Amino acid sequence: MNNRAGSFLQNLRQFRTLVPTGRTVRLYPLGFCRPQIVYSNWNPRNFLNNFGNTIQSSIRCLFQGALICKSGDDGFQTKGIRIVTALTIDRLLCPRRLSFDSKHFLVSDNGLKKINFHHEASNEEVTKRTKPTPVSCRKLSEKCNSLSDVLDLFSEAPTFPSSNYFSAMWVIAKRMSDDQKRFEKQLMFNHPAFSQLCEHSMREAKIIHYNSLLFSLHAMVKLGIPQNTLLIQTLLRVVQERINECDEKCLSILSTILEAMEPCKNVDVLRAGLWMLVDQQVWKIEHVFTLQTVMKCIGKDAPIGLKRKLEMKALKELDQFSVLNSQHMFEVLAAMNYRSVILLNECSAMVTSNIHGCPLKMLINILQSCRDLRYLNMDLFKGIADYVATTFDIWKLKQVRMLIV
Repeated sequence: MNNRAGSFLQNLRQFRTLVPTGRTVRLYPLGFCRPQIVYSNWNPRNFLNNFGNTIQSSIRCLFQGALICKSGDDGFQTKGIRIVTALTIDRLLCPRRLSFDSKHFLVSDNGLKKINFHHEASNEEVTKRTKPTPVSCRKLSEKCNSLSDVLDLFSEAPTFPSSNYFSAMWVIAKRMSDDQKRFEKQLMFNHPAFSQLCEHSMREAKIIHYNSLLFSLHAMVKLGIPQNTLLIQTLLRVVQERINECDEKCLSILSTILEAMEPCKNVDVLRAGLWMLVDQQVWKIEHVFTLQTVMKCIGKDAPIGLKRKLEMKALKELDQFSVLNSQHMFEVLAAMNYRSVILLNECSAMVTSNIHGCPLKMLINILQSCRDLRYLNMDLFKGIADYVATTFDIWKLKQVRMLIV
């Protein structure tokens, strides 16, 4: 019995010397490693006829891009290991792609070597992996000459966000004459890609930046898209839901949008939300232009407490008022239907001292605002009259008509 056990152990030692073992570490998607024993190519006649072929076939399609090392302490093993073509750890097996997904390495005695498997991607794979480069509104407006050109680019390769296309179309439309603009708008509505662009805008409304959403809505309103369409009403609802994301710049854009839109249910609700938002953030407004835009938008129906708060904010920023700000303040207060005598007196003094070079249209707006507010300032009226009498001889016929009408 002892002789049989001894001979078995001796044969086992000989078998271990004939078959060098190695460990191959396979990387799994979650970062865990599962060691598996892989036997090198050895002569099957020394032991079993089919054993080596079975092991070889089992590892033929297992490893590619894996690290192969010896289980002992004497370093890495490369002798007797055949490199075979195998499947890589692709994105189907690994949801988060590894850094060496498309490159293959083998650890040898000299270090880490790169193995080229001469795998070339087909044209279809390259096309699938290629994503269209996002195009900004500025580049679109410089590249295209008409609204249809923008829609043609969108139909060829749509990019995110789609709000850039509407903003670019509005920038292009501002460069056109009235007749050309009317013709281009008709072509825009009949373009086959226009409905697709509108669908993209509605789907992206909840995920794009809030200022991009407001810019796109402003462009749609200015382009003449009917206010009762599903597109406009959907964007209005999304703007209401995300109004807490509004900052100072967004306040100015939102005020401009509401000023250009006709009253409806969603517009009224949004204007009420703007009142509450301005009441909370009025002291955080830093720019006079934003302050005047908000004051002009809130309208005559705004609460009197909000109007007084805006008046105090404007008086606090008087030192930052430019001549243009003082000229616009008359129209702003008339739009609010709020007569602030202190504010009007300060602006009147600045307008009178800088009246030379003031456009005639601005002077007419100042006079109309004073009439609506029932504000009388003899120094302001005398300064405007003297300026008109002095420059009347060089006026054009169009300016004379404006003054008479």
